[in-house]
Order: sequence, then structure tokens, then C-alpha cells
Amino acid sequence: MSEAKEKTPGQIILGWWSQELTNPNSATARGLAARLRRATPSSALAERAVHELAARLDEVQIRLGFPRHSAERLSLLVRLLAEVREHTPEALAKRLGGPEPVLSSLRFQRLMRAEGHEICDALRRAIGMADGRCNVASLGQDILRWDDKTRMAWCFNYFGETAPQTEKTESE
Repeated sequence: MSEAKEKTPGQIILGWWSQELTNPNSATARGLAARLRRATPSSALAERAVHELAARLDEVQIRLGFPRHSAERLSLLVRLLAEVREHTPEALAKRLGGPEPVLSSLRFQRLMRAEGHEICDALRRAIGMADGRCNVASLGQDILRWDDKTRMAWCFNYFGETAPQTEKTESE
């Protein structure tokens, strides 16, 4: 049984981030992280390590019966992961909000409305405001999915509330 078959997408993303971007003993990891932070959407895809992550994620997606992720979504994922400095148990939205939010309600609302290339810029700023610390597995899965359901969950996390159960769609 392969390693990817036993793990969730979030676990694969966290493992990749730990090994490829934040390994303190690796000059290669530091270089890759720096290149991805400066990368354009297409230049991020010119890195072999990104394709290795894509292959691991595709294996899980196929096992779960989901379509492959788009190149755009993969590029967004790795460029944002390069911004994260420390893995913590708290989701990014929770670190941004709460009783004393580090991201204003207005900026959070803009983030929730962001589309296309605006998402990358808005999430980069948000990661910076959270001191580069968040739950990498959760962030990775959210970026890969980034839909209305994900945004709704972020809204509840931002305000420190538990999201109510949502209805399952046919694809779930």
C-alpha cells in the first residue's frame, strides 16, 4: 500500500511543507520556499517538488473519487504554503479573528469575496497578519477546495463559533 493511500490530502500537504519548504537543515528547502514566495502562477509549476506534491495529491483524489486539482489551484497552494513559517493547531481563520481580531472584519469580508488572483494576495496578507503561523493541513485542504462551503466554515472560525452541519452535495 502506498504512502498516499493511507493519508488525507491535508496530511500529505503538511508532510510536503515540512520536508520541502521548512526543513531547517536543508538549503534546498530554503531556496524552494524563497522561489515560491516570488513565483508567478506559472513559474511555481516549474519546480519538480511541486509536481511531486501534485502526484501524491492526485493519487488521493483518485482514491476518493474526485477529479484532479487544477494547475491554477496547485500553484496557489504552493505559493501560499511558502508564506507559512510555523504549523499550529489553529486554523488560519481562527488566528485572524476571535475576540481581538488581527484582521479587521472589513478586510475579512473582502477576503471572503476575493476571486481569481485577488485570493492569493489577500491570503498572503492574512498569513502575514497571523505571523506566518496556522494549521498547514487545514489551510492546504481549504485552498484546494476554496468554494462557498469553505468560505462559510472560515466565517464561523473567524468569529470563534462552531459551524452548524451543512447538507451534503451529490459529489460528497
